[in-house]
This record gives sequence, C-alpha cells and structure tokens, in this order.
Amino acid sequence: MISPQQVEEMIKAQMPDAQIQVQDLTGGGDHYQVSVVSSQFAGKGLVQQHQLVYAALKQAMSTEAIHALALKTYTPEAWETTAVS
Repeated sequence: MISPQQVEEMIKAQMPDAQIQVQDLTGGGDHYQVSVVSSQFAGKGLVQQHQLVYAALKQAMSTEAIHALALKTYTPEAWETTAVS
C-alpha cells in the first residue's frame, strides 16, 4: 500500500514544479486518480506527458504498490483554461 502523499512526493521528486492532486479511488491505497499540472508538459503530447508521470512512479508501479492509475495532465496554460471553463 502506498499513501496519496507518497504518490505526490514521488512525482515531485521528478517534477519539482508540479501541482498535484491525488485521489485514492478505492480506499485500498493501490488505485489512484492523479492530476498533474507542470511546465514540463509544454510541447509534449498526451502520451509523452503521461510517460513522464509513469517514469516518476516506476518503482511503485513495478512492485504493484500502485495497481491502477488514472491520469490527467495539464500544462499551466491548459490548466488555466480548464479552471476558468
């Protein structure tokens, strides 16, 4: 089991500027929905953005500490557009 705070810390270690929201979907500590806003996503497609997050969580995902992960990724500009809508 991994805590939402640990998920956030793992992402922050690779993406220090990221704003992160982590939600435990089942209460079991292994199914998460994560929203990440980072300038590192600029100029990258959705798959590349998700690959950056997966890389940050590689250890937890390879040991199955995280069994399922739903991702939403945004550049700061895209987040502003989404937040206003």
